[in-house]
Amino acid sequence: MTKPRIGLIGTGPWAEHTHAPALAAHRGAVFSGVWGRRREAAAALASAHGVKAYEDMDALIEASDAIAFALPPDVQAPLAARAAAAGRHLLLDKPVATTVAGAREVAAAVGRSGVASVVFCTLRFAAETAPWIAEQAASGGWLTGRAHWLGSLFGHGSDSPYAASPWRRERGALWDVGPHALSVLLPVLGDVTELTALRGPADTAHLAFRHASGASSTATVGLSAPPEAAGASIELYGERGRVPMPAWSDAVGSFGSAIDALARSARTGEPHACDVRLGLRITEILAEAEERLGAARTGAAGD
Repeated sequence: MTKPRIGLIGTGPWAEHTHAPALAAHRGAVFSGVWGRRREAAAALASAHGVKAYEDMDALIEASDAIAFALPPDVQAPLAARAAAAGRHLLLDKPVATTVAGAREVAAAVGRSGVASVVFCTLRFAAETAPWIAEQAASGGWLTGRAHWLGSLFGHGSDSPYAASPWRRERGALWDVGPHALSVLLPVLGDVTELTALRGPADTAHLAFRHASGASSTATVGLSAPPEAAGASIELYGERGRVPMPAWSDAVGSFGSAIDALARSARTGEPHACDVRLGLRITEILAEAEERLGAARTGAAGD
């Protein structure tokens, strides 16, 4: 694993703009090929980076030490479990799955095989935010936190290639950007011990958490805001006052850092803090929030 062969499963916009360029540019890894559900898309993506397009997914798994996934979460989960069962390390996209059963299947496969896993929650690997998160987790003394993530993906006039994503249309911001908020709040404030949820306009959701540290936090997520209202921020409040998270950029570079993290975990045998176990916990929390949002909707309809 000094220079792991990493195959890519998935050919959508995220794979095209982030995963494939990062794998091709990474000097510490070998981009071993591409497989996708659309053969022509896999061929085009592979050709753009000078690697092989595989017609058989198991052949790509066989030719790789690790597999990176750029798939809808509930397509990702069973294929990731399959790759782990074959002894391949996993570079997963968030969320791991949108069902607890699906995420548990991946976590169990990783546990049985002993492979390394990393979940690509961008903020945990971006150069600007990763050290900030580690610093705040180490310092402690937090009273509360606030995550605010409004996108205009489904807003009027959006031309984003991700707007056509069926799973995002179906599951909304809770599952698309909710993992980003939790990937920061959990390591800093501790596990969620209690939560409540309120539905807002369109796919907007308002969440409130109590954490194991005794701190509380809130998160507002949505993908249907007007462009003028879009923005993302996370702030912490405690003994050091108000501490905002810095802005971040460079998804390709962040994915490169996730590749480094996976290779290091595979080499040392030490689990990464943002691995499938955290991915499973995030799925459990979001599934509970979704259940509460559904109950709130049912109650409102009954009124």
